Amino acid sequence: MLKGMSRRLLCIVAPMVFVFSLFLFPTSSVFAATHAAPIGPKSNYLALGDSLAYGFQPNLNLNHGYGEDFYADLKNHGTSSYANMACPGETAASMINGGCTYSVLRKFPYIGNQLDAAVLYLELNAGKVSPVTLDIGANDMLPDLNKSTCTVSSTWTTDLATMDTNIRQTILPRLSAAMTVNGQRTGDLFLMNYYDPYQNLCPSLVPYVQTLNQHLAADASGYATVVDVFTPFGGAATPNPNTCNYTWMCSIFKDIHATSTGYRVIANAFEQTAGY
Repeated sequence: MLKGMSRRLLCIVAPMVFVFSLFLFPTSSVFAATHAAPIGPKSNYLALGDSLAYGFQPNLNLNHGYGEDFYADLKNHGTSSYANMACPGETAASMINGGCTYSVLRKFPYIGNQLDAAVLYLELNAGKVSPVTLDIGANDMLPDLNKSTCTVSSTWTTDLATMDTNIRQTILPRLSAAMTVNGQRTGDLFLMNYYDPYQNLCPSLVPYVQTLNQHLAADASGYATVVDVFTPFGGAATPNPNTCNYTWMCSIFKDIHATSTGYRVIANAFEQTAGY
């Protein structure tokens, strides 16, 4: 898709996309199961969320995200279809209402907002979609982070509550309902927490990142199983020795997104949590 775009567009988009899924982070005790045992993979895999779900990298390698890695493994279990609806820059609010800034970069075309498109996909493929993976919420909180001063804005608490409302009361209930047929859940829904790409730069912000992930875990309870990415990326200790290898923070790009190695680590976390 990107091959047909002009180089100028890419030069404009790339530096702006760097911060889309910023905020990546949690504590290790954040797992919330919706059912006693996983339902298991089915013919279709659906990936949803922001630029991490999309698989963005600043070198424009867009084919080695965690969705692609997870799908490669799922094919060994009979999964034969992969739909990645993620949009770089997506917030929980824009996932519901539309307006994702870089919708032109979508890998899977659809009209309208991502949540409606996902629900329609699930309904059209009722009983055939599992797993559904999601990472969302980081971009809602991004404006509250100041990495220059290593502080958060006065609207942090209010914005966090709004994010919770959108995820807990709209996104997860609608996805869960669309994955329920005749009163039975037909697929596994996984919500990823975030690693912290700035913990070496701003150690004082780590507690806020952990708070974000704690909120995501609470939001997921009863709807989705949380996949812990924070721990395999190095946890809360600083300096984090994995930051330079798992993200682009130490490269010329100074970018918070995962490298191909980092995306593989994320995919492994999904696989270990799913158990298949």
